[in-house]
Amino acid sequence: MAEAGAPAPGTVDASAEEAGFYHEAALNAAWTGSRLAVGGLTFAFGCFVFAYFYLRSLNSHGMWHPAGFKGPQEWAGAVIMALVVVSAAVQYAGLQRIKAGHKGTWVSAALLALALGLAAIGLQVWQLLNLPFFPGSAGFASVFVGATPVLLICVLAAMIWLEILIMQARAIPEISFVEQPPTYTEAFAVQRFQANLSAFTVYWNYLAVIAILFWVLFYLAA
Repeated sequence: MAEAGAPAPGTVDASAEEAGFYHEAALNAAWTGSRLAVGGLTFAFGCFVFAYFYLRSLNSHGMWHPAGFKGPQEWAGAVIMALVVVSAAVQYAGLQRIKAGHKGTWVSAALLALALGLAAIGLQVWQLLNLPFFPGSAGFASVFVGATPVLLICVLAAMIWLEILIMQARAIPEISFVEQPPTYTEAFAVQRFQANLSAFTVYWNYLAVIAILFWVLFYLAA
C-alpha cells in the first residue's frame, strides 16, 4: 500500500520544471507587455500630435485659435505636468532603493508617487469640468478635449497598477529582497514582483514624457 501511494519517480521534478516554465513566461510577458503598451500608446498619442500640427498649419477660416479664444488654465496645466513628472521621479528613485534590498523605502516612495498621481488626476478632472471654452469652439479646443482625457485614463490605469504593486510588496518579507527565499515559490513571487515593478516604471516614465509633451503643445506652443 505504501508503494502504491508513493509518487512516481520524476514527478516532483516535472512539476517544478512546469512551474519554472510558466514563471519564465510571466517574466517575459511583463517585459514584452510594457513595451507593447508603450508602442501602442505612442500611436494613439501620435494621432493627437498629428491632428494638432495639421489643424494648426491648416488653420481653416482662422479657427485654430480664433481671436478672443481663451485657452485652458495655464497654472493647472503646469501643476498637472509637474505632479506627474515628480511622481515618476520619486517612484524611480524608490526603485533604486528596492534593488538594494530596501523594500520599506520603496513602499514609502510609492505611496508618495501614488498621492502625487492621484492629485494630478483630481486636478485634471477639475480642469476638464471648468474649461473656458466648448469642445468644438476651435481646432485647438477639439484636440485638447480629445487628447487630455486619454492621458487622464492612462494615468488612472498607472495609479491602479501602482496600488496593486504596493499591496503585493507588503505581502513579501523584506528579507526576500536581500537573501534568496527558502522555496522556489517564494523566489518566483519576488521575481514576478520585480518584473512587474520594472514594467510599471517603463510605463509611468513614458507617461511623464507624454505629460511634458502635452504641456509644451497645449500651454507653451499654443
